[in-house]
Amino acid sequence: MRSNKTAFVIAALMCTAGIGAVVARPDTKGQSQGTAFSLETMIPKHFGDWREEPQRIVQIVNPQAGTLLDKLYAEVLTRTYVNADGYRIMLSLAYGTDQRGYAGAHVPELCYPAAGFIEHRREATTLATPFGAISVRRLFMIRGARKEPVTYWLRIGDKTVQGWQRRLVELSYTLTGRIPDGMLFRVSSIDPDQIRANQMQDQFITQLLQYLSPAERKYLAGLSDL
Repeated sequence: MRSNKTAFVIAALMCTAGIGAVVARPDTKGQSQGTAFSLETMIPKHFGDWREEPQRIVQIVNPQAGTLLDKLYAEVLTRTYVNADGYRIMLSLAYGTDQRGYAGAHVPELCYPAAGFIEHRREATTLATPFGAISVRRLFMIRGARKEPVTYWLRIGDKTVQGWQRRLVELSYTLTGRIPDGMLFRVSSIDPDQIRANQMQDQFITQLLQYLSPAERKYLAGLSDL
C-alpha cells in the first residue's frame, strides 16, 4: 500500500514538474556550486591512520568507463589508502555540475556489473558520524576470487539520497529553476568479510570527515556546516 502511495506521489510530482519546467526552465546552478573546490587538493593524502599508497596494488573500478567520464563528471578522484596494519581502502569521488536525468552520476549498482561483477548483497542504511547522519548504501560485489564490499552515497543538491528520493530532489530543483549538482562518494575494500570491511570503511570515512572543514563536509556529504 505504501509503495502505491509513493508511486502516486512521484507521478504527481512528475506531472507538476512537466508544467513547471515550462514556467521555470532550469538555468541556475545549485547552491553548493557557489564555492569552488578541487577534490585533488581538498582530500588529504594522509589523515588519521591512513596514508595514500601511490603504487596501486589493486585496480579501482571507475565510476563510469571510457570517454563518458569527461561527459558525466566535472572532476574525478581515485586513490588507494593503507593503514599501519596494511588494510587498504579504495576511494573514488566523482563530481558533476548537472544531476538531471542521464547527465547524472551513475551509481555502483550499474558500473560494477559493467566491469564484470555480480551483486550478492545490497543494503540501504544510515552512517552515523560526529557531524550528522549520512544516507548510504552498502553492496557486496564479486568477480571471480575478488570480493569487494562497497559503501557509497550520492549527494544531490544539499542532501544525500537513495533510490526514488533522487528523482524527487531533481524535480524540486526543476520546479524552482535550478540545476542540482552532485557528488558520488564511494569507498571499497578487497575483503571477503563484509562486516570487517564495513567497520574499516566507516572508520576511514569518519577520520576523513574530521580532517575536513565544515564547508568541505557539506560539499562531500551534504552535512550541516554549523
